[in-house]
Amino acid sequence: MITTAIRVARVGSVAELAAAALMTLGFPCLMLAALVPSVPAFAAAAAVTYLADLYLHRKGSYLISLLGKVRAGLSIRFLVRELLLIVLLSRLELSEEPGFYAAIACFTVFFGLQAPHGALVTLIGNRRQMPVVTRNVDLVSRLPIADAPPRLLLRRAGLKMLHLDLAAMTGLLVYAVTESEPAAFAGAGATLGLGALYVLALMPYLRAKRVPPKADKVLKTVSAWLREYRPETVLYFSGSADSAYQVNMWLETMEQLESRPLIILRERVIMEKMAPTTVPVICVPGGVHLMNMDLSMVRVALYAANVGKNIHLLRVPTMKHVFIGHGDSDKLASVNPFSKVYDEVWTAGRAGRDRYAIADVGIRDEDIVEVGRPQLAPIEPWQGTPQDSIPTVLYAPTWEGWDDDPGNTSILLAGVNIVKKLVTAEPPVRVLYKPHPFTGSRSAKARAAHQRITALVKKAAAERAADPRFTADPAAQAKAKAELTRLKARLDGLSLAFDEKADEAVTSRDGLVDMRKHQEAARLRTDWNDAYWRSFPSYEHRVITGTEPRLYDCFNASEAMVSDISSVVSDFIASGKPYAVTDSAELGAEEFRRQNTAVRAAVILTNDAAGVEQLLDAVRDPSADPLAADRKELKEYLLGPDAPTSIERFDAAIADLALKAEARNVGQASHVVAAAGEAELAEGGVTA
Repeated sequence: MITTAIRVARVGSVAELAAAALMTLGFPCLMLAALVPSVPAFAAAAAVTYLADLYLHRKGSYLISLLGKVRAGLSIRFLVRELLLIVLLSRLELSEEPGFYAAIACFTVFFGLQAPHGALVTLIGNRRQMPVVTRNVDLVSRLPIADAPPRLLLRRAGLKMLHLDLAAMTGLLVYAVTESEPAAFAGAGATLGLGALYVLALMPYLRAKRVPPKADKVLKTVSAWLREYRPETVLYFSGSADSAYQVNMWLETMEQLESRPLIILRERVIMEKMAPTTVPVICVPGGVHLMNMDLSMVRVALYAANVGKNIHLLRVPTMKHVFIGHGDSDKLASVNPFSKVYDEVWTAGRAGRDRYAIADVGIRDEDIVEVGRPQLAPIEPWQGTPQDSIPTVLYAPTWEGWDDDPGNTSILLAGVNIVKKLVTAEPPVRVLYKPHPFTGSRSAKARAAHQRITALVKKAAAERAADPRFTADPAAQAKAKAELTRLKARLDGLSLAFDEKADEAVTSRDGLVDMRKHQEAARLRTDWNDAYWRSFPSYEHRVITGTEPRLYDCFNASEAMVSDISSVVSDFIASGKPYAVTDSAELGAEEFRRQNTAVRAAVILTNDAAGVEQLLDAVRDPSADPLAADRKELKEYLLGPDAPTSIERFDAAIADLALKAEARNVGQASHVVAAAGEAELAEGGVTA
């Protein structure tokens, strides 16, 4: 019942649901207490509504936005509470007393102060917003950008302003009990005084020297920087906050390029979600601003996603445009007909080329280049299962997708069955469950299945911890956990420079990467990952969510994997380890292999988890693994050869395409010169 209520109310926890219920019931109780009248009851109900409202705001509850949509927003709720206090005073027969008029005057003037306060907060935010937001672009010596206003003034400013009525509310409630007019005047005066001071404190930040330069000057400065830096290869990306991982996966590759790299983003929220990088980043939300930016020196543009805003850069003819995508799988997204707009499409291996040929969506074979997957470099090749440890099997299902196709994910029909077989296997194995971050975001059934699997893994972990066959080293684990805490604190300290400054003008001004800190953070993340796996027993089943440890770290910690049709499978094949894929749509093994290249060397599982034992046999005795040779052949087909390395092939493809772009530009320039010469000759002939 509670779970259903949480889902219907779209709140995140039982505490959030309780706060929502208390706030919803609190206002009728306020009205009843005002009419009775009862000062203690009114004070109690008011306190409940204040606290519940504040808690829901801090949690970012969906209920808060829903109340705004039905005209019961934050300001209205505060106003209703204040009006009910006046009703309470009237019912106490204080309507002819000076304190009553003080209450009316106070709340009227205080409500009037909301307008200039809100206008100032909005104006300051708008005027300090940059037309472009940058990282690793030197603006300090080029643009005079003042420090941001204190976060105390602008963060949740409306909420802070409205809560200043607490002084008046307290003073007037004291007045309602004691009829002490000084208490009423003191409370009202404190609220109005603090409100006026808040408004006055904001006003200096509208002065010209407190705001960044105008848009045209900022854009000219950024273009001047571009002409000096002369970027050659651009990674272009547009998308929602949830898609930030699609650009993050390319950051290390961009850092390793031989050509000068630049990253262009189109949404501020992506900039906020982007991982740290040493590559210069420019976020240009406005299409007109992007089209007027000087990118004449760029020769290759890389696109990680097929989105509408790509057109704003695709229109530039002086560079060659390449679709590199954000994964390589047999899903339909990997053969999108939109890819015809690019000069080239880069795939990991021969499989991607064949995939486009089979799909027949208009991509010419000569426009496809096989470059491997540079991101897969951290995946370690399989050395066999260590003799002194329990094998680890990773279950990494994909999410439910945008439709109800049963082939999207194994989590709905097979997930519980797979995990049950793994956690009860003999000889025993360890299970790591790492679901896709979108799991359950669209489908309630997928969310429920995920919760059942999570509960199953945790229950099995608890049972194993109580099993005398398994022994741990508590001292070593405690030491590793202490190390994790220390490393996390150091990592958080390195990233505070941007996390603590919400003002994009300041982060653009100060956004030059500190190479020493960047390298230290990379080392700390490696140390953190090592400590993480030592912080619990090597036999312990584990549910792994969030960004850390990364999926590839889970690959390296596992001897086998169970997954679905997604790029996760193609990536795991780089390890050479045994893997299984679930035929969730029940196509049958032969048809399933025919339709999906990545499962040609996989153990095929049914929805009742038949086939799991075959996977475990391959892990326990690699010499008897019937699919080992198939996996090696498939790895090269999907990802290309091991030599030259993927980053070398990627760089070579960029260099080759840059030469083509340069040749095109030289040709166009010669045409212009020739046309001008012909025009001069024609003009001379007419004159003669």
